[in-house]
Amino acid sequence: MTKSSDPEFAEAVKALQQALDELGSPAMMIGGVAVIALGVPRYTADVDATILGRTTLPEQILDAFARHGIRPRIEEVLKLARSRHVVLALHEPSGVSIDATLGWLPFEEQAIQTSQIRDYAGIEIRVPRAEDLVIYKLVASRPQDIEDAKALLALYNDEINLDRVRDLMRQFSEALQDASRLEVLERLIQKTR
Repeated sequence: MTKSSDPEFAEAVKALQQALDELGSPAMMIGGVAVIALGVPRYTADVDATILGRTTLPEQILDAFARHGIRPRIEEVLKLARSRHVVLALHEPSGVSIDATLGWLPFEEQAIQTSQIRDYAGIEIRVPRAEDLVIYKLVASRPQDIEDAKALLALYNDEINLDRVRDLMRQFSEALQDASRLEVLERLIQKTR
């Protein structure tokens, strides 16, 4: 398995960023790569990105990906992209999995618009602000996501607008009919203050 510290993994990140740049649609990397680029050391085995859905067709994504050695990793990739808004791909030279979601929510559009350039292993990549990445992580709410949110809250304590994070998490909690994410946020805030 390729590790996030391996040169092959960095090649996958570079290929994805080049494909996103070529695509020309608003996009950024999220997930573990973004967490690392924001200064939190951790392991990741794949690369995640989000691309603004209203400006991009799945076919355009696949075409741009193909020019950078990124191929679908499932047979029905277009069907999944249209129904679930995710392109499941593989950087063939490295074997690194790439998941690219199509972002349609106002939050995702704003997060992409306010994203920033950061360094990842000598590669300039576009990532969300820490505040937005905390929200992404709490929405996903898997154990590693919660650890990432905790680390980001501690590291960017003074830069995160907690009122905005609480408001958006309240909205997501209502939409998902699950108040636990908001409760997790409050516990993490108490631990990192």
